[in-house]
Amino acid sequence: MSRPPIRASVCVATVAAAAVAWAAAPAQATVIWDADASQGIGVFVTPLCDSPADVTVGNWNDGHGDFFKFNKPVGVARCEAHSVHTSAGEYAFKDSAAYWFGWDSMTKTGNAQTVFQWKSNGTNDQNSQNYPVLMKVEGDQLKAWYVAPGEEWISIGTTPWTAGAWHSIQLGITTDASGQGTLSVYKDGTEFASRTQARTWDDLGNKPRWGTYWGTDTSTASINWVAGLKMGTSRADVD
Repeated sequence: MSRPPIRASVCVATVAAAAVAWAAAPAQATVIWDADASQGIGVFVTPLCDSPADVTVGNWNDGHGDFFKFNKPVGVARCEAHSVHTSAGEYAFKDSAAYWFGWDSMTKTGNAQTVFQWKSNGTNDQNSQNYPVLMKVEGDQLKAWYVAPGEEWISIGTTPWTAGAWHSIQLGITTDASGQGTLSVYKDGTEFASRTQARTWDDLGNKPRWGTYWGTDTSTASINWVAGLKMGTSRADVD
């Protein structure tokens, strides 16, 4: 995936808009999805890996608990898990809603490429934004991107990333098809990325993906371990 020039702008008006948007979130927080890895890969709608053996559940008995291992070997482009499965079936994400996702992540190297996607439904011809929100681990950095219609890549924050160590991540999204959505990303308790006036809900809607994805590059192996996945309506639900 190519990256056109970065555009970044912050003003008093957009900060005020962010405050209004988050204030509009539901007053009563709730945990929607507790996807502890001990429940197995059935917490996701489907794995997107070349082989079922490439996404597994493990536990190193080091006190951290169970985790999902997303293993992308040489020769394939990705190993990811797609969307949210609850006891009632696949979760129906909606426009004009607030979602928070929280998880711990550890990558084998400082380059695991795309580790999270807020992926648009349908094929490329059916949407205006293939992936409005992306998070990447590359060059020993965790990078958050807002990808606007027209494949306009806008960096919204970068923070150091240590391979071989667990990091805590929380991502907040308010969905909005008209371009008034908001984004907020925390790593290890500190917000490092945010965006207001974002189009965060595509033509046919969106769903989350976790794992490791390299686009057209199939020459490099990578691993992303993910633990403690939760989804709620506030950061407190998933922290």
